[in-house]
Amino acid sequence: MPPKFLVQFRDSDHVTSENNPRVFFDIEIGGKKAGRIQMELFSTITPKTAENFRALCTGEKGVGKSGKKLHYKGSIFHRVIPGFMCQGGDFTRQNGTGGESIYGENFEDEWYDNQLFITHNSPGLLSMANSGKNTNGSQFFLTTKRCKWLDCKHVVFGQVEGGWDIVKAIENVGSGSGEASEKVVIVDCGELKTFKKPKKVVDGDYEGKWEVDALDIHQAEEKAKGEANEPKKLK
Repeated sequence: MPPKFLVQFRDSDHVTSENNPRVFFDIEIGGKKAGRIQMELFSTITPKTAENFRALCTGEKGVGKSGKKLHYKGSIFHRVIPGFMCQGGDFTRQNGTGGESIYGENFEDEWYDNQLFITHNSPGLLSMANSGKNTNGSQFFLTTKRCKWLDCKHVVFGQVEGGWDIVKAIENVGSGSGEASEKVVIVDCGELKTFKKPKKVVDGDYEGKWEVDALDIHQAEEKAKGEANEPKKLK
């Protein structure tokens, strides 16, 4: 069920915590090592979504129903739109038409206590790509700007905590159509059992901050009408 009440938190223990899982992507762009992206997963707010992503980073669940290993390692960022987002996670087909969750093909949208969601109010957020309501699989996107029109339609479940320069390097090889000029590969990924929290990164309007909003679902849906760009899974 989507959120219903107007509630807002900022830098709250409801969202970020040293106890939250941290995961990483080691990125290669155009066949050359680019560096590491470190991400925090909001396991208190979105435990099922966060666990799906964490396990796909480690590959610990083995082979899925598709016959492919449930693992982001070796997969690509297949859609990169500058000033919007970087999308990946299709480890079965590598083109935006595939992917699979650790729970089976798809799982439902996840809202905290059926009331709260994290708004797409900032660059550096980690959110689920989908092809409609309750169609979450393995595809995800990293925001590179505010995308609040995606609220109530895509579930934010984490944030970039380190390696923002690598995200920007990925964005730099994107295009308006989403096709990347150079291949962007997750050459390795996993979970960080210990980590050093990076300093706040400021890049434009990105300050490493995020917000939890619960908006009236009807207002949010009306506001979202007419917005063309979405991180959709292709059919």
